[in-house]
Amino acid sequence: MLVVVSDTHARTDHRLAGRTLEAVRDADRVIHAGDFNREPVLDAFHEVSAELLGVYGNTDDAAIRDRLPPAREFEFGGLRFAVTHTRDGGPTALSLFGRERDADVVVFGHSHRPTLDTSGPVALLNPGSHAQPRGNRPGHAELEAVTGGVRCRLVTPDGEVFERATLVSDRS
Repeated sequence: MLVVVSDTHARTDHRLAGRTLEAVRDADRVIHAGDFNREPVLDAFHEVSAELLGVYGNTDDAAIRDRLPPAREFEFGGLRFAVTHTRDGGPTALSLFGRERDADVVVFGHSHRPTLDTSGPVALLNPGSHAQPRGNRPGHAELEAVTGGVRCRLVTPDGEVFERATLVSDRS
C-alpha cells in the first residue's frame, strides 16, 4: 500500500493520529507532498515510515530544503506519479507539470483541500492535511495496486472513506 499525506505544519512531530497513523505505519511507501515545516517533523515521519519520499513545500525550513527536492517522480501499480507541493496556475499548471514528466498522476499539497480529480489527461491527487485542515475535511490518501491500475481512496483520520476512484494509465 502507498499512503499520501501533506501539509503537516508542525515543529516537533508528525501529528499523525488514528487511521492516518495506522496507514502510514502499515504502508510500504509514504509520500509527503510538502510543508512539514521543521526538520524534526521530517525525522519523525522517517521513524514511522518503511520508506518516505517527500518534497519540500513553501513553509519548509532550510534544513528540509537541503534534504528534499522540490519535485520528484516514482512508479506504483504500473502508473507514473509526479509529486510537487504546488504550482502557480492551479489545475492547468499541475496538469502541465504532470505531462512534462510523462505522469499519469500528479500528487500535490498546499491547499489543504482533499482532491481526487480524474477528469483531465492527468489525474490530480491532493490528500488534504491530516493535521491542519483549515476548514476542509482532514485527510490522507491510500492507494492500492490492482489489476489494470491503482485503487485510490481519500480517508479521514477517523477512518471514514469519503472519495474513491480507480486510476488507470492510458498508455498504449
